[in-house]
Amino acid sequence: MKEKRINYTQVVWEITRLLQESESLEDALRTSLSEVVKAVGAEAGTIWAYNVSGDRRIYPSFWIGGADLTGMSLAEGEGIAGTVVKEGKTTVVKDCQKDARWAGRFDATTGFVTKSMVCVPLINKYEVIGCIQIINKKDGTLYNDDDVTLCENLAMLAAIAIDAKGLNLGFVEEKKSIISLRNVTKTYGSGETQVQILKGVNLDVCEGEFLVILGESGCGKSTMLNIIGGMDRLTGGTFIFDGKDYSHADENTLTLYRRNSVGFIFQAYNLMPTLTAEENLDFIGELSPNSMDAEKALESVGLLQRRNNYPSQMSGGQQQRVSIARALVKRPRLILADEPTAALDYETSIEVLTVLEDVIKAGTTLLMVTHNEEIAKMAHRVIRMKGGVVAEVTVNRHPASAKELVW
Repeated sequence: MKEKRINYTQVVWEITRLLQESESLEDALRTSLSEVVKAVGAEAGTIWAYNVSGDRRIYPSFWIGGADLTGMSLAEGEGIAGTVVKEGKTTVVKDCQKDARWAGRFDATTGFVTKSMVCVPLINKYEVIGCIQIINKKDGTLYNDDDVTLCENLAMLAAIAIDAKGLNLGFVEEKKSIISLRNVTKTYGSGETQVQILKGVNLDVCEGEFLVILGESGCGKSTMLNIIGGMDRLTGGTFIFDGKDYSHADENTLTLYRRNSVGFIFQAYNLMPTLTAEENLDFIGELSPNSMDAEKALESVGLLQRRNNYPSQMSGGQQQRVSIARALVKRPRLILADEPTAALDYETSIEVLTVLEDVIKAGTTLLMVTHNEEIAKMAHRVIRMKGGVVAEVTVNRHPASAKELVW
């Protein structure tokens, strides 16, 4: 127990340093929450923000592991978190499923099973501004006094930092969910060569959202993107797009889905070398029932003057902008981008991201896989994958513009 207290003291010092020194308080809060979740051996953790001057509901600001809480909220006094915010008192729950305060609709919606919990209020000088939840010990034990003290220290330090740095946690406008993944798995091979890439992905994507997906190589980012794009099939679980179940759709249904609803942007531009920029767009446009005029699409990415050029006559950045126009020409509900700037230099990357920024502002849903953490600052939400599951979700309250990014 003494060794554990020493470890927790080190965690508190590290959290203090992060919150004082980090240039981004949002990143520091997310990392601090992750440190506490790891230290106490929990499955998940959430920082909730309280809209005290508005609708008096609490909204998830950062969450790690477990369920995707996108678009969810609690009324003051609703559920354990809402009760903690209302009363301003730390609460430890041994069995959430048997607790009358527990808002079971979250588990019913996400498929996550909440068992035990520590919930601590975030209190500044004047009022409660939210709370912190730490959920489910991985080893099945209950939270002890040291665990609770660590959570309370995080809440105290976080509230001080939010006051000192003037962070406005904000509240995300609830939007329609266009994509829903539930317990999605993907396995390749069989027998001794069998490899499981996705191990139970749960994710919701809202219409008009820009979502960045981060994670180390092999964590399942591109596999998840391919399943959402109808280019690969899931092994288990459920994939819903705009209310329709594509979990076990036949090839003809998936072909129509890709043709009519999804635009693709790849790291390799994949333009047809024997066709001009305009012809590349016309070829795709002819397959879509509601296509945009090719010249208009090229004009939207600033390349109308290059419409008669072949790919070999254009720079890498220009070719990528043509590939964006090719995605746009179908008027898709959804655009999927896999490392679209990886082969480009900084200045060209910013040009391409600026074009994508305009696409997002026009209301198109965009999912981007990237290794570039700086690009994540543009996103409405950032998903971090690890070991085949969604490990962390962060909401960007104030997304940066492309021209603000530096790397």
